[in-house]
Amino acid sequence: MDPDSVAKAFVEHYYTTFDANRANLGNLYQEGSMLTFEGQKIQGSQNIVAKLNSLPFQQCKHTISTVDCQPSGPAGGMLVFVSGNLQLAGEQHALKFSQVYLRSP
Repeated sequence: MDPDSVAKAFVEHYYTTFDANRANLGNLYQEGSMLTFEGQKIQGSQNIVAKLNSLPFQQCKHTISTVDCQPSGPAGGMLVFVSGNLQLAGEQHALKFSQVYLRSP
């Protein structure tokens, strides 16, 4: 599978899971994983999921606009940049979002 296909499959799985049940994202993170969110650094699978679950909205729908990826390092890492819209339940206008993922081999 080429890197673009891997990145697109990951992004689709991640945001579908996020929109349906954020608690199920834990297996996509490792204990060394870090989420930086509005200047706050959160490390570890359980802490990251706790942060995602604490966001001030329950229902949302991500619509992906772009998925760009490139190899990172000689051992098979990958850098993925995602942008799109986030529609919150009860809100008329969608929010813009962007997110970067770094996959270490």
